[in-house]
Parts: sequence; C-alpha cells; structure tokens
Amino acid sequence: MNDKPSGLTLNRTTVLLLVLTLAVIWFVPLGWRHLLPSDEGRYAEMAREMFVTGDWITPRYNGYKYFEKPPLQTWLNALSFAWFGIGEWQARLYTALTGFAGVLLIGYTGARVFNVATGFFAALVLASAPYWYLMGHFNTLDMGLSFWMEVTLCALLLAQRAGLAAREQRLWMWLVWASMALAVLSKGLVGLILPGAVLVLYTVVARDWALWKRLYLVSGLIVFFAVVTPWFVLVQDRNPEFFNFFFVVQQFRRYLTPEQNRPGPLWYFVPVLLVGFLPWLSVTFQSARHALRMPRQANGFAPVTLLFVWTAFIFLFFSASHSKLLSYTLPIAPAIALVIGMYLPLVTRDQFHRHLTGYALFLVAGGFGAVFLGHLGDRRNPNALYLEFRTWVFAALAIGFVLTLVAIWINRRKRSAAMGAQNGLPAGAMNITPGTASGSATSTGIVGAATAFGIGWVLLATIAGTGHDAFGKLSSGAPLAPDIKAALAKLPADTPFYSVGVLDHTMPFYIDHTMIMVEHADELAFGVSVEPQKWVPTIPQWVERWKADRYAMALMSPDRYKAFSEQHLPMTVVARDSRRVIVEKPLPAEAGAGSQGAAPAAASAPQPQQ
Repeated sequence: MNDKPSGLTLNRTTVLLLVLTLAVIWFVPLGWRHLLPSDEGRYAEMAREMFVTGDWITPRYNGYKYFEKPPLQTWLNALSFAWFGIGEWQARLYTALTGFAGVLLIGYTGARVFNVATGFFAALVLASAPYWYLMGHFNTLDMGLSFWMEVTLCALLLAQRAGLAAREQRLWMWLVWASMALAVLSKGLVGLILPGAVLVLYTVVARDWALWKRLYLVSGLIVFFAVVTPWFVLVQDRNPEFFNFFFVVQQFRRYLTPEQNRPGPLWYFVPVLLVGFLPWLSVTFQSARHALRMPRQANGFAPVTLLFVWTAFIFLFFSASHSKLLSYTLPIAPAIALVIGMYLPLVTRDQFHRHLTGYALFLVAGGFGAVFLGHLGDRRNPNALYLEFRTWVFAALAIGFVLTLVAIWINRRKRSAAMGAQNGLPAGAMNITPGTASGSATSTGIVGAATAFGIGWVLLATIAGTGHDAFGKLSSGAPLAPDIKAALAKLPADTPFYSVGVLDHTMPFYIDHTMIMVEHADELAFGVSVEPQKWVPTIPQWVERWKADRYAMALMSPDRYKAFSEQHLPMTVVARDSRRVIVEKPLPAEAGAGSQGAAPAAASAPQPQQ
C-alpha cells in the first residue's frame, strides 16, 4: 500500500543523527526529578522490595502483598536496579525505553505499510506529542501497556500486508500474540480484551472476514498462553487469595463500579487528547478526512479502518469506565500519530506556514498566561514553589518559540519554494519522485521545518517537566531521607517503623525501609486483610505499642504530630517538612526531652524488613 507520497531524501546518517538527538533528549533527564506519589513511588518501591527480597513471584508494596497489577514492569524495574543500582533514573528506565521504542516502531510501521514519508512524520508526531513524551518519563504502568499494545497493532498491520510470504506473515502474527501476552502481564486483561474487541469490530465494519484465516489462531494461542500462563499459575499456587482479588475485584469491579473513587464525565478524555496532541491539532481533522479516503490493500485488508476502530473503541471503552485516569487512553496515541503522519507529507508550504505562525502566537500567549502561576499558591504548595516552576515554564516556552521561528524560516526558504514551483507542485508538497533535485530541495524544506518544530515541543515538555520538580521535591520527601537513614543506622535492624494514619508512597523507597501501617490501610487494604498481623488497626493500639517498644520510628502528618505532642507522647523529631514528620522513640534517659528535634548525619540504611 504505497500509492501516496514516498519521496523522502533523508539519508541514513541524517536519520541516525536525528535518532541519537532524540535519544539524548529522551534519556538524559530521567534522573533530574524526584519520584512523584503515588504511582512513581509505588512502582519503584515494589521493584526495590522484589530486588532486595529475591521474591519474583509475589509482588509486595511496603511489605504487604499487592496483587492489583501483574508484575512485568516490576520485574524489569528490579532488573534495572540489579544492573545499574537503585535510583530515580533506574526506576524510570523501562518506561523511557518503551516510550522511545514506541516512536521507532511507529516510524518503521508507517514506512513499511504506507511509505517512508508517513513513517518519518508518524514518528515525529508521536515523539513530540506531550501525551506520549511525558508519560514516557513517569514510572507508571500505562506506557509499558501502551507499548505492548502498539506492538500488537503494528505487528498486525505488518502481518497483513499484501503479497507477504507465508513464513513472514506467521512470524509477525506470532509477535501479535506474544505482545498481547506481555500486555496482559503489564496491566491485566485489557491487554487481550481491547485488541480482541477491536479485531471483531474491524471485521464487522470492514466486512473483512478473510482476515480470520490469516491470524494463525491455533499456533498464536499456544504462543500467548506459553508467555502469559507461568506467572499466574505460580502466584496462585503460592497465594490462594490471588484469583478472586486480581480477576474479580481488580479486572471487573474496578471497571464496572465507582469503588476506586476515580470518577470522571463521559468527555473526561477529550481535553486529555487535545492537550496531549497540542502541537498537531491544526492538522488533526484534515488528517482524519484524508485517511478515510485511503483505499484497501490488494488482499482486502483496510489498515486505515483498523486504525480508526482501534482509536474509537479504546477511547469509548475508557470513557464509559467508572474509573478514569489521564493515562488510560495512551494506547491510542500511536494510531493517531500514524493517521497524522499520513497527511503531513501533503501539507503545502503555505499551509504549514499558517500552522507554525499560529503556534508561535500560541506560545507567546502561553508566556503571558504563565505570569499568573505565581498567584496560585496555597498551604500545601506555597507561592514560592509556583514562582520557581514559572521560571522553568518561561524557559520552556522560550525554547519552543525560538525553534518554531526556526521552523518558519526553514519553511520559507526561497530555494524550497522555487524548486517546488518549478516542478509544478505546491511549494513544500512531498508528492515527489525520490532522488530528483526537486525531491531533495522540497522534502528537505518540509522535513527540516517539521523536525525543528517537533524538537521544539520535545524540549518544551522536557524543560517544563523538569521544572515540575519544584513541587516533586517536596511531595517526595527525599530531602528528609539522609537524616532518617542516619537515625535508622543507629538502631537495631528489627526496629519497627510505623506509618501512622497515612501511606507515604515515596518515603519507603528513599529510606530503603518498609513501614507498618497504622489505622489507615489505604490501597494496602487487601494486603492487611490477608496478613492482619502486619498492621495496627487503631491509634490507641499503636500508642500502647509505641510506649512498649524500646526502639521505634514513625511517620505522621504535622497535625497528627501536634495532637500526639499535646498528649505528651514520648517522641523525638528526626526530620520534618510541611507534609510529614518523622519521629523516633527516645530512650528512657531522653524521654524528658519531649519533642526536641535531631538531625544526625547521613548513613547507610539497613535492608528493609519483610
């Protein structure tokens, strides 16, 4: 299916330089931010506990069994810790790798299924889409899930190309089945249900019944179950309570009921996608209209129809869910990028100039709007943090604006316009013959302008995302970790560390130590229900245990600390900030000191207690 613009004169060296440039921008900032609660802290800590304990079957979080999600990302994060040490960039490495690989994969698929120009622009769109780029730099499960679902989609498109040899088609289809299994191991049954439903709907909409003869169902199912089954069998054997909680509670009740307390209106994901593909909104509807006119392949397969069904069904599926988070619709991003990538080679120089000029004005307006960030502070996030973040936002908008101006200059180069006009084409169009002089001049203008614009948005997201650490540093509690670890180092290895009335998602990772939940189990409710001896149900029970303990430490909110101080509970402050207070039980000779603070020097922490 290669009947559209295919003239693209980028040589391998240029492509390699672009990939390396993107790789540097993509991977270097991974360790520039602290981990954010709740997802980043949770999945980093789960991997740390898996690595430290050596238990690769039963996932645990803060020492408690945690069966909300399958373990693929936890496994790979733990391997990252084993190979590179425990740290923030290591915790984000798998997510970043899958996001980056997703960009390369959509480029390869676009080039093979449609044409080289489509592949290049699809990769550029996906890399510069804030939705994909930002989610590729946060340690959450949705990027891993989205990547394996993208592999499913792309492998299916590649397998169904007309004229493909049977052996090659079979290998691509086996990859489809294997990637669905890995998607299931990433986040659950959605990795199978969503692609399966899309396939059924596609065959109905496109009336492409012959497709089912080319799916290799029997051998494919063998591949699928060979990949997905072992962990489920092992974890159920070791944890009889697993099946009901994972499949019934997490996979079905989570979707069908509002018990997760993550509500949202039906249109919840509309603004998510508008912001997520902000750099390319001006061409989105034209892209969809153009794609709908694309013909079927010679074998009757309609790849564009599959892309639209994939996007629409997954969007509607999560829109109907009672549980909504911003990242849930991320799996449709590659399909959207491919549709836009099909249209961008047809954009004329004048059309692209209007596109770039509009975004230059938008970035200027964004700079004026950012002025008001300094007035949004509250008790939790004071104005000083917003002022610090605003500086980063100004820098991000400035870089984006400058590179947009560069793109405008490249787009308006007289040589590009003249060479395009000389060959009877709209200036800047890419419907050209590869290797000709006109092809070289014209495509270079389009590619250069679009690349500069795309890199501008990648840098904008990078700088603004890095600046968000103004908030992330405080929310993570990481600055308190050295004092806490130093205090722990002076205590026996079995000293209990209580988390009183709150689950701090990041602190266990930063201090290398799990905590005993008190009163409020939060998302560890299942874990404490199957191992009730590992927690303290009420505050009065905890007070008695605290008084009886010879050595103990605890984390609590400032308000809770104030209340205990007024009750003259023996505590010595180890570290504190505006969101948390960490105390230790003073020795009898020190008890009279009350709540006097202490700030010991940093030291190595003991291994976490399980």
